[in-house]
Amino acid sequence: MLTLSRKKGESLVINNNIEVTVLDIRGDQIKIGIDAPKEIPVYRKEIFLEIQESNKKAMSIDAMDALKKIF
Repeated sequence: MLTLSRKKGESLVINNNIEVTVLDIRGDQIKIGIDAPKEIPVYRKEIFLEIQESNKKAMSIDAMDALKKIF
């Protein structure tokens, strides 16, 4: 993991087309802004993990149904 220090108003750039900017700092909360192309999905990690888990469950159910149809 790369660790960087940024102050309010400072940014970092990822892959030449994603900019992450520190918008505000209040106590232990940091507000960030992400400027990325529309085709690049951006999720909070907890939402991303929920999506992955949901996809795994759907794949497992679909795979089992497909196998039952084959046999």
